[in-house]
Amino acid sequence: MLGLLSALFALAALIGTAARALPGDLQELPYVPIVVSATPWFALLALIALLLAIVSHRILAALLAVAAIGLNGYWQYPFFYSPNPLPQAALNAVAASEANTEDAFARVMTFNVYKGQADPQAIVDLVSDQRVEVLALQETTDDFVKRLKQAGIEHYLPYSQVSSSDGVYGNGLWSATPLADPVDDEVHSSASFMPGGTVDLGGYRIRFVSVHTTAPVPGYWRQWKRSLDELGLMREHTDTRYIFMGDFNATYDHTPFRDFLGTRFQDAAYASGHGFTFSWPTNRPWVPMFAGIDHVVLDQGMRAGQGKVVQVEGSDHAALLMTVDVMQ
Repeated sequence: MLGLLSALFALAALIGTAARALPGDLQELPYVPIVVSATPWFALLALIALLLAIVSHRILAALLAVAAIGLNGYWQYPFFYSPNPLPQAALNAVAASEANTEDAFARVMTFNVYKGQADPQAIVDLVSDQRVEVLALQETTDDFVKRLKQAGIEHYLPYSQVSSSDGVYGNGLWSATPLADPVDDEVHSSASFMPGGTVDLGGYRIRFVSVHTTAPVPGYWRQWKRSLDELGLMREHTDTRYIFMGDFNATYDHTPFRDFLGTRFQDAAYASGHGFTFSWPTNRPWVPMFAGIDHVVLDQGMRAGQGKVVQVEGSDHAALLMTVDVMQ
């Protein structure tokens, strides 16, 4: 029995891990995105398989398990090593008692508020505690935005741009300094309006976008990939420096997400060496957060660090915070 389990677990771990390498057109097949979102966890399954194989003396199962562990480790280790860490000046800047809006460093935050059900006061408290300078929220409602204002968001982030493609749920940006050239939809996405606005960070003009792509659920597999491909078109806007923040409904292991990044953009968690930033789901007590689908994506020539994931009452996502340096 142990030998059979070791073989089954090892094979499942290797197949699940290898699914990460599938091209984007194959990853849009039904349920494949869900399998790929669990890629790092297949290393744990492979480790269990390896232990069972050793106990039951199953050499082939052990080799399959080692292959799965090695492949997963090769893909995941950059999350734990940064060749270009934040300078001490950035760390000092965000550690000050108040946010300095005149330097090139900023604490940023993105959070899906789950159809306006997240606690607005908790969000404002988090913005205050972390000295957030730019905030991106997804799945807002008119009532939620009203309650966010009542909770005091404008005391810290008085400038905002909120837009909705269906008049019910929207996405928004909030900033400590003026949002220049705000638009309802920077990306022209089929998934949702993704508002954009330009923020001056120490003389560097950075275009922020609040992102929310289509979820990979039955009936929407192809639309999921399409919404990520539409984001990929932003690589052609070479006259603008971008920071995208939001719910991408994709992990770094998804090929369409990596295709969006290309050679220009970089995932902040991946580049910072912070480790995994699992942010979903938070509202299912029997299921741990296993997928890092919320991201801060930086343009080339930027650095990030001090990643943090914080659960907020009322949402199925956790908030993701990062410190960014845009002047490199």
